[in-house]
Amino acid sequence: MTRRTWTLLTSVVLVVAFGLLGAFVRVPYVALGPGPTHDTLGAQGSRPVVRIQGHKTYPTTGHLNMTTVAVTDRISLFGALALWTSGSYALAPREVYFPPGKTEKQVEKKNAKAFRSSQTTAKTAALHHLGYPTKVIAEEIVADSPAEGVIGAGDQLLSIDGQQVTDPDSVSAALRDDRPGGRVTVLFRHGGEPPRSATVRLAERPADLPRPADGEPRGFLGVKPGSRPAVDFTVDISLPDVGGPSAGLMFALAITDKLTPGKLTGGEFVAGTGEITPQGQVGPIGGIGFKIAKAAEAGATVFLTPSDNCAAAEAQAPEGMKLVRVNTLDDATRALEALNNGQRPPLC
Repeated sequence: MTRRTWTLLTSVVLVVAFGLLGAFVRVPYVALGPGPTHDTLGAQGSRPVVRIQGHKTYPTTGHLNMTTVAVTDRISLFGALALWTSGSYALAPREVYFPPGKTEKQVEKKNAKAFRSSQTTAKTAALHHLGYPTKVIAEEIVADSPAEGVIGAGDQLLSIDGQQVTDPDSVSAALRDDRPGGRVTVLFRHGGEPPRSATVRLAERPADLPRPADGEPRGFLGVKPGSRPAVDFTVDISLPDVGGPSAGLMFALAITDKLTPGKLTGGEFVAGTGEITPQGQVGPIGGIGFKIAKAAEAGATVFLTPSDNCAAAEAQAPEGMKLVRVNTLDDATRALEALNNGQRPPLC
């Protein structure tokens, strides 16, 4: 075999090997890009995204689109390069989205749980905004805690040692002066049953929980409290195959729009994003640029933007997109009313 032939064969082998590596070897990155956008005032198939039963609802127009970020996993070297050079995607370390020691199913389950939680919180925030009463429930019962087997998840908390439970913070306030080993009497209601009381002995606070600022030992009950609307009608949110908590604001706005006369959007195509608390506080999210890009592609002209995301949003928003700054659900509804009246809302 001549030297020239040998060189040619070697080159071919190297090219083929590099091609195989580039095409099939996965890189430790995920690609982030614009994900699906859904109108929370619309329907998925024949089922409304937001369905209210047992209460009068009002017709709506326009769009209130929630937005998402697509995470593409298991990408090859060539695939990563193609996505990165497209200008529409960014690469991020895979471990940020799929932590070491967690399976993909565990991550998906966590994201689905966060999405369900955002739906529940959105309902509470919307009904709180509209003036409906709320109640405090046992959101979660810590395993092997004094409350386990006594209070159930979902039970309404009425009082602790005679102190009324009016909001989630009042649970910890009622236990502030109680020490491990002490006894407290909890009045609670399970479902539609009459209130019942139980006396439990408080435990030591688990080591993995934050210590009190004053360093004093606190008795541990083992109840994670949360707020729920105290209403006799139902609000259901149905949107499969979506994860994460960032749709809370848009769900809350859709509920608000359906329960109030008039048209919150004024017929405009509004999109947005933001986590929400039961009290209506709006928090920042990730991937704001991708969300705005998808919203613009879908036809949105207004994007409701968490205040802490404004700087990044301004740097990435296309021309003509109104970036409305919001800190609360109240801010968002007032801003939309201002737009409907031809006024200028707070912008980023």
